[in-house]
Amino acid sequence: MKLWDKGFSTDKKIDIFTVGSDRELDLVIAKYDVIASKAHAKMLGEIGLLSANEVNNLVDALEAIGKTIEAGTFTIEDSFEDVHSKIEFLLTEKLGDTGKKIHTARSRNDQVLVAVNLYLKNELQEIKKQSKELFDILITLADQYKEVLLPGYTHLQIAMPSSFGLWFSAYAESLIDDLYFVEAAYRVVDQNPLGSAAGYGSSFPIDREFTTKELDFTSQKYNVVAAQMSRGKSEKATAMALSGIAATLSKFAMDICLYMSQNFDFITFPNELTTGSSIMPHKKNPDVFELIRGKCNKIQAVPNQLAMLSTNLPSGYHRDLQLTKEIIVPAIQELKSCLEMMSFSIKNVIVKDHIIEDQKYDYLFSVDTLNDLVLGGMPFRDAYKKMGEEIENGTFTPKRDIKHTHDGSLGNLCLDKIKEKLNNIDKK
Repeated sequence: MKLWDKGFSTDKKIDIFTVGSDRELDLVIAKYDVIASKAHAKMLGEIGLLSANEVNNLVDALEAIGKTIEAGTFTIEDSFEDVHSKIEFLLTEKLGDTGKKIHTARSRNDQVLVAVNLYLKNELQEIKKQSKELFDILITLADQYKEVLLPGYTHLQIAMPSSFGLWFSAYAESLIDDLYFVEAAYRVVDQNPLGSAAGYGSSFPIDREFTTKELDFTSQKYNVVAAQMSRGKSEKATAMALSGIAATLSKFAMDICLYMSQNFDFITFPNELTTGSSIMPHKKNPDVFELIRGKCNKIQAVPNQLAMLSTNLPSGYHRDLQLTKEIIVPAIQELKSCLEMMSFSIKNVIVKDHIIEDQKYDYLFSVDTLNDLVLGGMPFRDAYKKMGEEIENGTFTPKRDIKHTHDGSLGNLCLDKIKEKLNNIDKK
């Protein structure tokens, strides 16, 4: 069944090529098409195009379909082009002419738009929730290990003293920046496109404000052409949000892989969270974190994929836009999986003590030793030169009793302030 069926069939090769993986991907948005269809049916009743009895029958039938989706028994057979045609078929099979009326005053274009927007809204909220869970774990670890010093690096060269408190809370605060993008993407998709039909509106006296409230959108996408042009743009906004979190996770995973290596030996994990080698019995491989790094690097390419897909498309609908689903849906699922595994694994991290007591880390304290000379009255440039000469001559003696007190330093992590920043996201 096709919603555009005019009584003739297309070549089977054309069907296979044009449908692609849409049936499989449509299972993801099926429940949202049901939700939107219920709102649409109620709106048709409000404006007199459906009787109260017809509305009730449609809503009941849609809720029954929704239960099969929730139970995992809903299928889209090859005889159906997509989820929309399957749902309309089921409604018509059960309700006869009443089922045939559900498509009044809408197009498959705005059906897809509203279902995708509802899906993206829900997934962005879930990603936000998972990011906050990881944030809480990182803040807890930062507080737990705030006294344990860690070498800081620039250019992968020993630089200055850091701490596990700084390291964990750095990634926590970075997640806040990422959540700003999630909030921005949410605002983009939190606009109701239903009623734009094929992108040029309808001659039916529909009530778009009704469906906006019914579907819990903050606003409409008022201009019907703008609504159609949001296809691809909404997915790209979401992808930008995904890529920000992915970048943070990838960098964190890379740190973990480095710090687990024997050359660094800063952290380790329980055996059950690592993998081994088929020939090297000593190996404890960070496969989970390597896969998080790789998967998240792939996710960072998603905004560019969507940009290339929609580049130079004029206004109006084009079949190219169908391909956005096969890019954004797997990316969302992949990021959620990476967030889940990072939270699951990092809370079991084993931190090593007394790392910087090794003599090779003496130069970590050159800046603090220099600063102590400046505090004693020596001009900075003279103190810098003195330190350089001592290091060059091998006479440098590090001052290890460091004291950092300013906001955000290893002696003043400002964890409460960082948590307050996160809490303020929901207040805006």
